[in-house]
Amino acid sequence: MARAVDKAYEVIRTAVLQGEFGIGTRLKENELAESIGVSRTPVREALRRLNSEGLIEFESNHRATVARWGEEDVEGLFRLRAMLEGFATALAAERIGKTQIATLSTLADQMEQTLETKKRINFDRISQLNSQFHKIILDAANSKRLSALMTGLIEMTVILKTYQRYTAAELMRSFSHHRELIAAFSAQDPEWARAVMTAHILAARASYLRSNAR
Repeated sequence: MARAVDKAYEVIRTAVLQGEFGIGTRLKENELAESIGVSRTPVREALRRLNSEGLIEFESNHRATVARWGEEDVEGLFRLRAMLEGFATALAAERIGKTQIATLSTLADQMEQTLETKKRINFDRISQLNSQFHKIILDAANSKRLSALMTGLIEMTVILKTYQRYTAAELMRSFSHHRELIAAFSAQDPEWARAVMTAHILAARASYLRSNAR
């Protein structure tokens, strides 16, 4: 039973994070059970677990849907992430290794290269590289409890597809933040790193709210 629940949880969670189920989409237990190859009971338990993480919500009739986000929810999400990830980044500045900094630099190069072509911007590729960039910083902070708190917040912004809403100028601003973070890490300056990360997250919030107001 536990393995079936874990299987259902991973499959549904991955589908939500990758956008296979859009925000507000109803998740039917029988259809999920059939596609995953388990009974409805593990699916029901997996949905409850995802509900506790904020990815799924239950309506009054007990139907499960991918969580919807209002403007107040998004504001709170970004403010909380700015506070926690700013702290994590300060810790990372004191603990990060040269190899990790080099990897961050490579990821920054790859993100900037996506804008060097006149072809359509590959936002999915940018989002993937950006997730790796932030994960390295979180890993460098070397705090299991902080990592557990941050993982869910980072995943929420993946669902919101924040990068999809950026203008070219906003992308360049985001990439310049990445470069300044690398400089702060190289200098082992925790307060500089914290300030840049906080600005980075709050700028993402501003971009999201701007695009949402259209």
